[in-house]
Amino acid sequence: MANVSIDQLRRYAIGRSLFKPTTLPGAIARLGFVQADPIRAPARAQDLILAHRVRDYRVGLLERRYPRLPLEEAFFINYGFLPRETLALLHPRGAPPWHDAWDARTQSRARKILAFVRRNGRAYAKDVQAHFDHGTLKRWGADFNVSAHLLDGLHYRGLLRVARRVGGTRVYEASRLSLRREGPKARLARAGRLLDIVVRLYAPLPAPGLRYLCALLRNGVSHLTAEVRTLHDQAPSRYGHAEVDGVRWFWPPNENPGSARYRVDDQLRFLTPFDPVVWDRRRFRLLWGWEYRSEAYVPAHARRRGHYAMPLLWRERVLGWANLKMIDGQLHHELGFAGRKPRGSDFQRALDEALDGMRQLLDVPPDITAPTKLQ
Repeated sequence: MANVSIDQLRRYAIGRSLFKPTTLPGAIARLGFVQADPIRAPARAQDLILAHRVRDYRVGLLERRYPRLPLEEAFFINYGFLPRETLALLHPRGAPPWHDAWDARTQSRARKILAFVRRNGRAYAKDVQAHFDHGTLKRWGADFNVSAHLLDGLHYRGLLRVARRVGGTRVYEASRLSLRREGPKARLARAGRLLDIVVRLYAPLPAPGLRYLCALLRNGVSHLTAEVRTLHDQAPSRYGHAEVDGVRWFWPPNENPGSARYRVDDQLRFLTPFDPVVWDRRRFRLLWGWEYRSEAYVPAHARRRGHYAMPLLWRERVLGWANLKMIDGQLHHELGFAGRKPRGSDFQRALDEALDGMRQLLDVPPDITAPTKLQ
């Protein structure tokens, strides 16, 4: 049991995740996983995450370079991008937990789609839909194309992979993964490597956050459910940990949250709701003292902070949130604060620099006329 304070945990959470910007492969290797999301407000989550960690990053760089990098799109704890060697740890896995089991007819259809993709080398979902015309099914209260459903299931099972994207649309090809089964010892080791990736990405983790992430990991590797539960029970012996204000926290065993190496700079950052620094809402409240949630999928009339309110991190405090929008080719922003707005020129300078950085990310010209709106 280490002796650390909540202030040290806060600096550790920021300093270890917002490391010095590096190359695109280096950043993804260090993170271990980059969550993806299709909403552009003002850019997709994967671009906003990488912008803080990759030198001279521009929106869409990951999509453009993906075909040449040893990366994969896949469902892990959520959907996103991960190193190819991590993908091998996920398989063999069966059906996604959110899909119904495939009956004989569905399996036959899936085999034909897989043969079609192999025969053609690569295929868009629209190509498969045009060739087979499987119709639609009801999923989550909406009509969903059966061919897309089967492609999704084949991808999850490791039989297809995303070769590239064109305009955000997946292009599939047959996977070359070796799907072999292993004994109990190897399965536990594999589950342990996956959980270590999760802990390394989101540390320091309060105990409820670790429990929740283990539940998400079981969605990604449901065939390793028993192993993940065993590892969760063994967390105090596997990871560094401490009790702070009645909450147990966990982190990788080779790190020291109290170390002076975890420094916080003066840069102001707009963080996507999926950024590792703010992803765990329980941890957010413990570290920054106020409740935050993403309202992107909340009905407009029920939103308190905006469609895509991005946490506003300055120094070691999340002061509030920002809504950033592209209007007529210019970046506009609205700010809200959980407490008082900081006074003085230091904050305004940091805000201006952050907005300039966002414009560079989006490749839009500077605009001196778009005013700041405050809530």
